Amino acid sequence: MDRLLITGGRQLSGSVEISGAKNAALPLMASTILCKGNTVLRNIPDLKDIKTMAEVLANMGAGIDFNNGVLAVNATSLVNKEAPYELVKTMRASVLTLGPMVARFGRAKVSLPGGCAIGARPINLHLMGLEKMGAKITLSQGYVVAKAKRLKGARIFCDISTVTGTENLMMAAALAKGTTVIENAAREPEVEDLANALNLMGAKVTGVGSSFIEIEGVEELQPIDYQVIPDRIETGTFISIAGITASNILIKNCRTEHITAIVEKLRETGITITEEKDGLRVVGPPRGKLQPADVKTLPFPGFPTDMQAQFIALTSVATGTSIVKETIFENRYMHVAELRRMGANIEIEDNIATVRGVERLFGAPVMATDLRASASLVVAALAAEGETLIDRIYHLDRGYEKIEDKISKLGGDIRRVGA
Repeated sequence: MDRLLITGGRQLSGSVEISGAKNAALPLMASTILCKGNTVLRNIPDLKDIKTMAEVLANMGAGIDFNNGVLAVNATSLVNKEAPYELVKTMRASVLTLGPMVARFGRAKVSLPGGCAIGARPINLHLMGLEKMGAKITLSQGYVVAKAKRLKGARIFCDISTVTGTENLMMAAALAKGTTVIENAAREPEVEDLANALNLMGAKVTGVGSSFIEIEGVEELQPIDYQVIPDRIETGTFISIAGITASNILIKNCRTEHITAIVEKLRETGITITEEKDGLRVVGPPRGKLQPADVKTLPFPGFPTDMQAQFIALTSVATGTSIVKETIFENRYMHVAELRRMGANIEIEDNIATVRGVERLFGAPVMATDLRASASLVVAALAAEGETLIDRIYHLDRGYEKIEDKISKLGGDIRRVGA
């Protein structure tokens, strides 16, 4: 099992290229189930979750070719309408195959999803929506089985805003008979990216970017050639890295309209962020000059829960106290214990973290507990005195493409070592 060894304290410089968004790529991969022919997706990150989803599609009978960021999926002849537990136990996004399969084939069998242990993320809204569209849903031995001769349009209200739920129902509705309305729909850029792709396929999706999405079902969809949006959370992570290391870096291939809340909040800490022709110029304040800031995680367009851990790492060396309120997941402070091992002063009460900035962090052996927790440990380690050894970095590999290579090119002292 690989680990990361980081020696902190270096200022970084140069430019970094942001990869395609994993959370946009996975639903786009699932959407290829909806049509016959060869769909080409570009700017696909080379990540464990991407490879797992490719295996899921291949197991169904799809032709898969993935090379140099370009993924071709030929879903003309899918012979297996099942996403088995062995393939999807570590990846929650596997549930995104449910809607497309039942929409196109009238039947789907998908293992209940796994993924990061950051709290309950039930799929009841996915199932409720499909039932309203006429699917018969049964749960058996850890699998969801959905059956319908043809899905029918329905009005679906989501009690809570759910990204994967919105995406699953949007894909199912694309081939349903009649019009489907999703109220309290998720507004995240990844949802919009999927809708744009579906419309290029011939779907009729309107209202994306608002909480009211309408989908008029069509008889069939066509394969497309499509470019995935850049990863907004990777962008935010590198802004945090530049800030905590007092560095000057250029972040390329990012979409500023997707990270407004991140940029505004990180500017409060004293980080200078300006748009240039080639990307975002990020300059961290001198060491010891980071400012505290308060944040509350919210669905898009608010500050994303996927940036909470990195924000706590950043403000752990600010010149005062920051208050962080987590409103999305109830178990998303597991990184705090590891940051404390590095000298951070953080207290947790219910869903609120009180971060009292310290003068410096110190390298220590730490353990990643989930994807974004692992990113926060990298952020902290790059600023800490001495060496930090991060264990369980398979979590990191699920969401960050070759992060050690990108940081090394900026001048960071980071390398992958064996167990």
